[in-house]
Amino acid sequence: MRSHPTPRDSARRHEQTSRASSGPQGVLTLHIDLSAQTVLVTGASRGIGAAIARRLGESGARVAVHYVKGKTAAEELAQRIGNGSHAFGADLASPEACTSLWAEVEARFGVVSALVNNAGVAVGSPLEKSTDAWLADWNHTLAVNLTATGLLSRAALAHFQRQHNGRIVNIASRAAFRGDTPDYLAYAASKGGMVALTRSIARGFGKQGVRAFLLAPGFTRTEMAQLFIDQYGEDYAASDIALERLTEPDDIAPTVAFLLSGLADHATGSTIDLNAGSYVR
Repeated sequence: MRSHPTPRDSARRHEQTSRASSGPQGVLTLHIDLSAQTVLVTGASRGIGAAIARRLGESGARVAVHYVKGKTAAEELAQRIGNGSHAFGADLASPEACTSLWAEVEARFGVVSALVNNAGVAVGSPLEKSTDAWLADWNHTLAVNLTATGLLSRAALAHFQRQHNGRIVNIASRAAFRGDTPDYLAYAASKGGMVALTRSIARGFGKQGVRAFLLAPGFTRTEMAQLFIDQYGEDYAASDIALERLTEPDDIAPTVAFLLSGLADHATGSTIDLNAGSYVR
């Protein structure tokens, strides 16, 4: 297994290891070297999380590929990424599993450079449901989308403060800012909580070497999003975007690599909208 320098070493080197070159048709390509980093990405067996894990691996990072049910996919992805990457299973609806996940990653790798809180659920829950059923959907959504993010961030903060360096990227949603459909009130509320959490981390721990960022994707073509398409139709999903196609997971991943490079540390606490122009603030 290849030895990884410390995150502080990486921060000192980022100006040397991130470089720009001219690609096809004169397009400027930014080459980011994350070979000194170990990154935990939750929900990385598919969709946006898998795209993020792949992109980080292409930049040299060692990735802790978290999964809930997709063990085979996660293990295959970790093997393809290489760099000493490894798959870790945990049900993020369980607080104990969240705590154990971080402990397992830290025990295997020693130093963890960054946390990407990507895992999430979107449970359609009409108001016509019984109170108990609606509340169960609400609690499950907040447990996975917000409580797990808080618990993992708490563990990461303790680790990052000890090494005086670390970055957190939280994947929220445009729903945190513009709202969502009535069936997805819990989803919007959980993503709104992620906004406040991220900003509080950025303001509260910056002097301890921690940076925190938020991405707010719009509708992105994933398996989870297919449930929404099946319910409302693809024309509805694409009706308010300004670009010619729906956002793909690979449209999200490069921004995460950039934020973890150290090149954008003075943007800590900020939100980057990646929604194909469907919500412009």
